[in-house]
Amino acid sequence: MRRLLAAAVLVTFGMSVTAYAADPAQLFTLTELRADAHKQARTTVDSNGIPIARVSDQRCVDGVAGTTAFTCDGIDLLSFVPQDEFGGSDPAGVGILGGGVSDIWGWVDPEPGADGVHDEYVMLGKTNGVALFRITNPLDPEFLGQIPNSSPAQLVWHDIKVYKDHAFIVSESVQHGMNVFDLTRLRGLEAVPAGGNRTLPADLNYPTAFAAHNIAINEETGFAYIVGGNTGLVVPDQCLSGLHMVNIQNPKNPVFAGCHAMGEGRGTAALGILPASPVSYIHDTQCVVYRGPDEKYQGRELCFNSSEDHMSIVDVTDKLLPVQVAKVTYPDVAYAHQGWLTADQTHFLMGDELDEGSRGTADKTRTLVFDVSVIDKARFVGANDGETAAIDHNMYEKDGLFYQSNYTAGLRVVDSRDAANANLPEVAFFDGYPKNDDPTFNGTWSNYPYFPSGTVAFSGIDEGLFLVRVHDSVLTEFSTAPVQEAPPAGGGKALGKALGKDKNQDKGKGKRP
Repeated sequence: MRRLLAAAVLVTFGMSVTAYAADPAQLFTLTELRADAHKQARTTVDSNGIPIARVSDQRCVDGVAGTTAFTCDGIDLLSFVPQDEFGGSDPAGVGILGGGVSDIWGWVDPEPGADGVHDEYVMLGKTNGVALFRITNPLDPEFLGQIPNSSPAQLVWHDIKVYKDHAFIVSESVQHGMNVFDLTRLRGLEAVPAGGNRTLPADLNYPTAFAAHNIAINEETGFAYIVGGNTGLVVPDQCLSGLHMVNIQNPKNPVFAGCHAMGEGRGTAALGILPASPVSYIHDTQCVVYRGPDEKYQGRELCFNSSEDHMSIVDVTDKLLPVQVAKVTYPDVAYAHQGWLTADQTHFLMGDELDEGSRGTADKTRTLVFDVSVIDKARFVGANDGETAAIDHNMYEKDGLFYQSNYTAGLRVVDSRDAANANLPEVAFFDGYPKNDDPTFNGTWSNYPYFPSGTVAFSGIDEGLFLVRVHDSVLTEFSTAPVQEAPPAGGGKALGKALGKDKNQDKGKGKRP
């Protein structure tokens, strides 16, 4: 949601410290770790075990990740990089909300390196730009530099997606537009020395949207969908903050393709003032070539929108004549925020960002389930209550499991096989904000679960970058797809094998302490 984060409570750290040493070679061979295999990551932690510097190789045992205070169930901490290390908490003196970390996305280099390994990378949004990491060795992520936020007034929100080896970046920072960065420029870059930085300017800027809250990309069709477009959170863009469609099939030559600008949320201050004024604000969307059970829409390009007070489905096959084919509300609506389809495209799971705690009626994290098996008769099925009272944020599906970033409760993994009954049992979690699970806007913003190595990356707003891995026993038991013993490329595959064979890895499985 478009909200101020200035009131977010920072994690405070004690002054007494202890030392912790982790040896990556315990999990990797020298060949698999490349030149970094022999390094021992040494870090400092406070008296409560919460890191103030890098941490790596923390197994989840008895509900706690190693020597840290991070609580967990079925998920190991591969590494943690605090935002101080990559400048996330230093907005260069111009950030009106102070520093912070936001959205996260990933990229796998399609060309293998000299050792035959396909490098994995993370793009991490922060107030003053986007931090770039090589995470091929997830126990020792390499900070490569940052794409700067050149806007005069910087806001924490950045959203990133990838198409054809290019990152597409939007921000609600005024006059940001959509930046395009060629990710192949990262090949061969050495890590930035401790305490240093490297500026990597964007290759080009698509200025029409001015600023925006979010971006989605349909990689199958080569179209980007900018949503929440505005100028400074007040005046909407030419698509009235709805679907701003851009042809990015040539990534370095994005071309405006059309708008969906009616029948959505009220959005920015300039909209919805008069009863007859247009309302079209979309907060987030997922756009796909539909292959679900509804034969009428098979092969059509559909966008599933989270639009403040409802969920909608828009047929965008014809970019000049998009059609809203479904609009569904639900009980106790507060702020329809973001959602994702199940793998079979029969159900859409969505979070409402303001229905938890004093802002709404939900006592626990509420995930909304919509039946979209008949597109123009989409309907609300019900809501699943999570394990904590935390506010939901972003969620993504992989192999039948949904990876949910739920602010103070951290990364939660739920099983979607019984989505038809709005039953989404939790199967694993890693809490990057162990202070509490209160319904506040602290903790994790988003996650990226799609690395072939099995590494899952997630962002902590005031904490930094987390790299974790779900235990193979969890994936084997609950996923709808078989676990690959040797994932297709990526330096973390040996880690997956090592963890999968570890007899002690599931001792932490069970209720959180």
